[in-house]
Amino acid sequence: MRIVIVTGMSGAGKTTVLKIFEDAGYHCVDNLPPTFIGDFAKLCVERDTGITQVALGIDIRGGKMFDDLAHGLAALDKQDNVTYSILFLDASNDVLINRYKETRHLHPLAKNDLASVGILKERAILEDVKDKATHVIDTSFILPRQLKEKILKIFIDNAEFDNMMINVVSFGYKFGIPEESDLVFDVRFLPNPFYNPELRPLTGLDREVRDYVMSHDVSVRFSESLLVMLRFLIPHYVSEGKNQLIVSIGCTGGRHRSVALANELFNDLNPTNSVVLSHRDIDKDPSRHSGGGYAK
Repeated sequence: MRIVIVTGMSGAGKTTVLKIFEDAGYHCVDNLPPTFIGDFAKLCVERDTGITQVALGIDIRGGKMFDDLAHGLAALDKQDNVTYSILFLDASNDVLINRYKETRHLHPLAKNDLASVGILKERAILEDVKDKATHVIDTSFILPRQLKEKILKIFIDNAEFDNMMINVVSFGYKFGIPEESDLVFDVRFLPNPFYNPELRPLTGLDREVRDYVMSHDVSVRFSESLLVMLRFLIPHYVSEGKNQLIVSIGCTGGRHRSVALANELFNDLNPTNSVVLSHRDIDKDPSRHSGGGYAK
């Protein structure tokens, strides 16, 4: 029997992931007390239930019983007919706080305190579990569709998992640098479409803006150099155990140059890496014109 233990930060998407497993034919159990993991697996095998794939949702709602996870895993190690892996779902503190604001749910460890306080407490408690995880997926910038594709690739198609999610983020400096960035690149030195009246209402998603930005040699050379550097860095980050790399590309307003360059980088990296693209500030200018999207 194959067991996937789905755990991680509250608000990082465990409910969504369990639904993905259920649709894929897994028998799913949410919030099973960790102390019962071994007995549950043994019962399924000995009673010949026909259950061969199980996804168990284990999280901080288990309270003190969450401390029994190590004992539950030890019990699984003793069973010959059972294999298991740990899927840890994570997200940045800012994203988790925003999700709690949107849903108006209370963090299980916050009680009457701020959600940020509960998040910090939970992160400290789960530190050892995250270190032991087989797979770590950061859902900060990943869409539900992309998350489903990744889960199916790992656990249904049994594809190799490199444990590295690359997030390419465009942003505007006037709105601040994304706090969670690992690498930040300033592209305000590139020719600016903003000063072209016909291009100003458009964004880097529009072909006209993309073509204008990439028609300059300096843009092409920068894009090529950035790709070479990242292809050099990524294997070294992976070997050091890093599971997420956030590459932020910024221009003044986050609508033209940074968007165009982020798209170029995403298209170049995507065929051989797990890459998620987001444009943080593209909608913050009220004069934005909804032109046709550009796709490579």
